[in-house]
Amino acid sequence: MDNRPGKFSILPQGVVLGARQIASPNCDERPPDSTIELVVIHNISLPPGGFGGEGVIELFTNRLDPDAHPYYAEIHQMKVSAHFFIRRDGELLQFVPCGKRAWHAGVSQWQARERCNDFSIGIELEGDDVTSFEDAQYATLNALLAAIRQRYPIAGIVGHSDIAPGRKTDPGPFFDWGKIRW
Repeated sequence: MDNRPGKFSILPQGVVLGARQIASPNCDERPPDSTIELVVIHNISLPPGGFGGEGVIELFTNRLDPDAHPYYAEIHQMKVSAHFFIRRDGELLQFVPCGKRAWHAGVSQWQARERCNDFSIGIELEGDDVTSFEDAQYATLNALLAAIRQRYPIAGIVGHSDIAPGRKTDPGPFFDWGKIRW
């Protein structure tokens, strides 16, 4: 299946047609009556600065081998996820249906509301704070954002650094907010 940039659609249960589905156990139910109204943009690369491997998939599915890289020994027991991961070539992977709460934001606050995981969708871009993102990633991100906005009453799109200042720096200085169609 070709799941690179194009038009995506979201089924009622929050599954995106056109995304490669890989289930993460690192999610749970959103609080009753919560409304999805925020999108949080992140960056991730595993190992740090490495692109194209299976590290992110292994982390989000609790299969990261602590002996595969020294950094993995530090993080292999973390229970984290995101709804989506966009690879450097624009491939879209979905780990958690939008209707469920992915564990991506941690301690966070937006517009005086804490626990952003309760009301947000987390999108990880394969990248880091020192590398520019690819045009294919922006194309996929914009197509995904269009589908998300069509399905949910999104009030804001922010970086992880915006909701966890001082604790997080992503998506980083090389993320070009001007390329986002909002």
